[in-house]
Amino acid sequence: MKPRTAYLGIGSNIDAEDNIRSAIESLRKSFANVSLSPAYRSAPVGFEGDDFINLVASIETALPPLELVEHLHTVEDDHDRDRSAPKWSSRTLDIDILLYGDLWLKSPRLEIPRDEILVFPHVLKPLADLAPNLVHPVERISIAELWSRFPKERVCLVDFRL
Repeated sequence: MKPRTAYLGIGSNIDAEDNIRSAIESLRKSFANVSLSPAYRSAPVGFEGDDFINLVASIETALPPLELVEHLHTVEDDHDRDRSAPKWSSRTLDIDILLYGDLWLKSPRLEIPRDEILVFPHVLKPLADLAPNLVHPVERISIAELWSRFPKERVCLVDFRL
């Protein structure tokens, strides 16, 4: 398979700075052309807990999407990710494939593009920072345009320097 650009959402609210720095180092060891958005601090969604630090990374990979998910799960597991925890709970590390080239995939195991792009500012804003001219494969408009249309009253992000 020829290399494609994948965009990954990365977040943590448990030892967040250390876990995110370490995850980025793991990505740089495994993939070519790793680029990073600015990081943002945001309140947790759906539960009470410490704030999250979120950012988006782009990588070049020849791994098919399901193999990439497995690799990312290994990185999460290496950071003591608790897979038995409820979906809406604190995380040592969460890495999701947001976009994978122009792929549009909906399966029980994987959804690309991730719906979270259109729902959460802590996903869309760093993606817009990193790849403003990228066209969303379903919406067919640029990520920058999606961000410009996002309801600003729902945005509660604070720049965070890693």
